[in-house]
Amino acid sequence: QVQLVESGGGLVQAGGSLRLSCVASGRTFSAYDGGWFRQAPGKEREFVAARSKNGISTYYADSVKGRFTISRDNAKNTMYLQMNSLKPEDTAVYYCALGPWAAMAPSSYNYWGQGTQVTVSS
Repeated sequence: QVQLVESGGGLVQAGGSLRLSCVASGRTFSAYDGGWFRQAPGKEREFVAARSKNGISTYYADSVKGRFTISRDNAKNTMYLQMNSLKPEDTAVYYCALGPWAAMAPSSYNYWGQGTQVTVSS
């Protein structure tokens, strides 16, 4: 089993930045690809970004491309999401996930964190 704990969410003004962290415990973090997803009230969970375990491949949703950066530190069992130039439409609960391959579909991931709220005010 793998346990994931997100942190770093909060309230920020439009144009601001936040960095989310996802710390993993349990099985080997470096054995899994990772992703970030978000879910706004009344909407389905949507893909944000993904990164392969070796860091060679990264993927972003079009809505965040150029503003968000996914990274990971396997030595610290931690995955990050740096979010810049935040917009009110980025407001959502953000979740990190681990799975056998980096993908856009939530069903591709085996382990999920509990989520952290990000609120962007206009």
